[in-house]
Amino acid sequence: MAQKQEKVLEVPRYIKNTSKVLQTLNKNMAAAFALKLFETPIKYKMPKREQKMYEVSHKSKLILPESGKEIVVYENKFGPKKVLLVHGWNGRGTQLVSIAKAFKELNYTIISFDAPGHGKSAKTTANMKHFIEAVFELDKKYNGFDVMIGHSLGGMSVINSLGRGLQTDKAIIIGSGNTTKAITEDFLGTIGMKQKLTPTLINMFERKYNDKMTNYDVADQASKVNVPVLIIHDKNDKDVPFTAAEAISKNLQNNELLITTGLGHRKILGDENVIEKIVQFVTN
Repeated sequence: MAQKQEKVLEVPRYIKNTSKVLQTLNKNMAAAFALKLFETPIKYKMPKREQKMYEVSHKSKLILPESGKEIVVYENKFGPKKVLLVHGWNGRGTQLVSIAKAFKELNYTIISFDAPGHGKSAKTTANMKHFIEAVFELDKKYNGFDVMIGHSLGGMSVINSLGRGLQTDKAIIIGSGNTTKAITEDFLGTIGMKQKLTPTLINMFERKYNDKMTNYDVADQASKVNVPVLIIHDKNDKDVPFTAAEAISKNLQNNELLITTGLGHRKILGDENVIEKIVQFVTN
């Protein structure tokens, strides 16, 4: 039976039209427009399958001290061991609900959050630096996590956090990107701009934050990580190529790599075999 193709999130036509006009007029104007979009998450309606997790979670707000941005934190207490779930760009803290259910069965306390500008958090700009700051603050608040799981940009943030000294027993990354340059190029293509604008956009980002974008490349940070990591990625992922997972795997000291087929970038989060593998990895 043929696999149903995963729907790719479409960029509104007016954004693509504006992008095309700006890049013909002035590359700096185009890059400024792109950077604004690059840091502005889109809030999608919470699907029914996530509603119960949202309703039963203890919800609180946390201000990130460095950026001053606010996150909404979801807490479900089931036992002494703790797992942190980190969603991806345009995602929500309830998006990893199927994985959360598996950890409920394992009697883990489950912590997740809406990153700045995402889900129920206040509307604002955001980037990976803010995701990493949130991970560090939650690690401090909950006195560490036994397991950390990240999807997409959340996976990049988990490896970046571990590479910067955070400790955990085991980590799992799903559909994670690798190089920031590849993500920038892919983003420009998505909004209808040419990849030759990449250096200008990167330069603008680095001037704004006084930080090198390459400092957040996952494979580089992975070389500093010594905890066991399970990498899961789908061969048919249209958002992030599975070659990113292979590159990360080569740089990790202790990892397992699971490449699935036909699940895409988001369906992978609810797949029974994927969840079974996660449980096996955590309990062994």
